[in-house]
Amino acid sequence: MASKNVFFHFVLVSMCLAMSNSAEFKYPAVFNFGDSNSDTGDLAAGLGFQVAPPNGQDYFKIPSGRFCDGRLIVDFLSNFYLYLNSIAMATNTCTLQILYLIAICIPCAISFQLDFPTVFNFGDSNSDTGALIAAGFESLYPPNGQTYFQIPSGRYSDGRLIIDFLMDAMDLPFLNAYLDSLGLPNFRKGCNFAAAAATILPATSSSLCPFSFGVQVSQFLRFKARALELIAKGRKFDKYVPDENIFEKGLYMFDIGQNDLAGAFYSKTLDQILASIPAILLELEKGIKNLYDQGARYFWIHNTGPLGCLPQNIAKFGTDASKLDELGCVSSHNQAAKIFNLQLHALCTKLQGQYPDSNVTYVDIFSIKSNLISNFSRYGFEQPIMACCGFGGPPLNYDSRVSCGETKTFNGTTITAQACNDSSEYISWDGIHYTETANQYVASQILTGKYSDPPFSDKMPFLLKLKF
Repeated sequence: MASKNVFFHFVLVSMCLAMSNSAEFKYPAVFNFGDSNSDTGDLAAGLGFQVAPPNGQDYFKIPSGRFCDGRLIVDFLSNFYLYLNSIAMATNTCTLQILYLIAICIPCAISFQLDFPTVFNFGDSNSDTGALIAAGFESLYPPNGQTYFQIPSGRYSDGRLIIDFLMDAMDLPFLNAYLDSLGLPNFRKGCNFAAAAATILPATSSSLCPFSFGVQVSQFLRFKARALELIAKGRKFDKYVPDENIFEKGLYMFDIGQNDLAGAFYSKTLDQILASIPAILLELEKGIKNLYDQGARYFWIHNTGPLGCLPQNIAKFGTDASKLDELGCVSSHNQAAKIFNLQLHALCTKLQGQYPDSNVTYVDIFSIKSNLISNFSRYGFEQPIMACCGFGGPPLNYDSRVSCGETKTFNGTTITAQACNDSSEYISWDGIHYTETANQYVASQILTGKYSDPPFSDKMPFLLKLKF
């Protein structure tokens, strides 16, 4: 075996030397595209599964994300001049820490302090801080991000999301997306596994996003395992990786389920959708149990908002005025959301009883957003339904053919989805997601503690500074 290895290395080095004689083989960086023959961890990190021993045993001593007992061809080639450091964008992310959310939980079965060292978030585009964009599935163009970040930040909004305001209120940094390895992300104070278009149910071949809730939980498990590996290597990773006991002290936040319901209306009846809710929540329960078994004890669970009030759903399903309620929202969508929320609330109560050493907080996002839409002028808004960034003008300013910031040509006519003059006057940003100003209002109401079960208003040490 030893003679074989010597011969192989001799042949490889000879090949590389020959290449260096025939071409300039001194490149400042390497960008690799391929399959498992040169995958150094991307598939394992992206989908959150573990490559089991004895993979990696010959060189790394542990599984490294490579489908081999050691190094790949690309490793040897890269090591010839500068070892390829493409451990996959999400693997870099994985080296960092796990945190989770905020000062917004309530006293429950265990002693509860509004002082979480980390936040771990699971969800969809309502709390995605860059995952789907980093994964390369979509692109965001200006004016996305214009209000706060000045450029598109990976968020589907003109600025900050609800989770950004909650993190800020906790005096914690914004959460980096697990899949975003660029820009020197730091995960010591938290990690965000949420991805736009994600569902609770497993993704299918027709899904817009492969990172469903189960995959996000698997990503967390891989993140934790990788973090503990780095902790064992010494203090040089301290500024990136959380302490081992942080995983039990962190807050685990969930804001997911909207896409399971909204997407189902394109192919199912209302009765069929209502009948599917128990299966959806069973998948959520399974993921939460998995996290509990890994040490999670503080759970913060948002219900889903009034789906029928989103311009996207009104444009598609609200053309018949008889299907709209007094606010101009699609009644069937809001009915599905209410039934889902009732069963989600029951699940939270069940989990609290099942895990008495944990703290499970249910947050009524539906009521907060419904109140905002029905009383928009009281809170300084001019447009409760119409999108700020879109195409088509009143009453919805939404066209499903062109997303915010895009320009497309149809039948010789070029159209552009442009932003309004003042996004702070609008609740809806792009017909699907909220503006920064609306997100700020929702966060402020969350932090009153009045919309949580159990309520925690007497435990809140801070309030958001709002314009309202």
